[in-house]
Amino acid sequence: MASTMIVTTTLIFLSVTVTVNSHIIPPKIDEKLLEFPLNLEYFEAEYFLFGSMGQGLDSVEPDLAAGGPPPIGAKQANLTSLVKDIITQFGYQEVGHLRAIKKTVRGFPRPLLNLSAESFATVMNDAFGSPLSPPFDPYANDINYLISCYVIPYVGLTGYVGANPELHSPVSRKLVAGLLGVESGQDAVIRSLLYERADEKVVPYETTVVEFTEKISKLRNKLGKMGLKDEGLKVPKKLGAEKKVQGNVLAGDEDSLAYGRTPKEILRIVYGTGDEKTPGGFYPNGGNGIIAKTYLRGG
Repeated sequence: MASTMIVTTTLIFLSVTVTVNSHIIPPKIDEKLLEFPLNLEYFEAEYFLFGSMGQGLDSVEPDLAAGGPPPIGAKQANLTSLVKDIITQFGYQEVGHLRAIKKTVRGFPRPLLNLSAESFATVMNDAFGSPLSPPFDPYANDINYLISCYVIPYVGLTGYVGANPELHSPVSRKLVAGLLGVESGQDAVIRSLLYERADEKVVPYETTVVEFTEKISKLRNKLGKMGLKDEGLKVPKKLGAEKKVQGNVLAGDEDSLAYGRTPKEILRIVYGTGDEKTPGGFYPNGGNGIIAKTYLRGG
C-alpha cells in the first residue's frame, strides 16, 4: 500500500513539473495559459518603446519578435521628459517580461499589431458613442498618451489575476506572480499620473480626464460581457473602497481585490469586437498562440 502511494505521488509530481536542461518547466496544461499573455506583452513592449524612443523590438531586441510582422503606425509620442523617462522604463520592463515568458514556454512570434493613431481613435469613438472631432491622437502629448496607456495594459493585469488560480505548477504561479507585480505597478503609475489631472479638460475636447477613463472602462465592461470588472478614476461611493470614497486611483472589487479576466474576455476587448472569434482593432489578424488560434478557428 505504501509503495503504491509513493509511485502515485511520484507520477503526479512528474505530471506537474518536467526538468529539461536543468531548468524546471511547467506542464503542458499550463503552457497555453502562460503563452497567451505574450499577445498583450508584445502590445505593451512595442507601444511603450515606440512611444518613448521611436523604435521597437526590431531595434531593441529583435530575437524576441521572432520574425513577427512589425506593428502598423507605431511612432514616437510628443512627451515631456518625465513621462518619456517613465514610459522608457516601462518599455524595457516589457522586454524583460517577454524574455521571462519565453524562457519558460516556447511562445510564438509577435502578432500583427495596429498601433496607429487611427486605431486608438476608433476605440475612443466607440467609448464615446460618436466620433470625436478632431480624431483622438494618442501620440500628440502627455495626457493623450497616458489616456491611451489606460486602454490596454490594465487588461493584461486582469488576465494574470484570472490565470493564476488555473495554473498547476509552482513554476507557472511564480512567473505569473512576478509579472503581475510589475504590471500592477505600471497600472498604478499610469492611473496616478492621470488622477493628478483628473479634472483637467483634454484639449480640444470638452471632456475631463476622469470622464475619458469612465468611458473607456464602461466600453471594456461592455465588450468583456462579464459584468463590472473595470472602473474609472472616480466612482460612486458604493463602488469606492469600503464604500467611503469616490477617488479610485486603484481599481478593485468590494474587498479592494484586483478583478480577473479570462482569455476569452480579453480577446473580446482587445479585438474591439466583443467576440473572441472575430479579430479586429489592435489585432487585425487576431492573436497568436493555442488559445487565440482555437477561437479563431471557431473553437
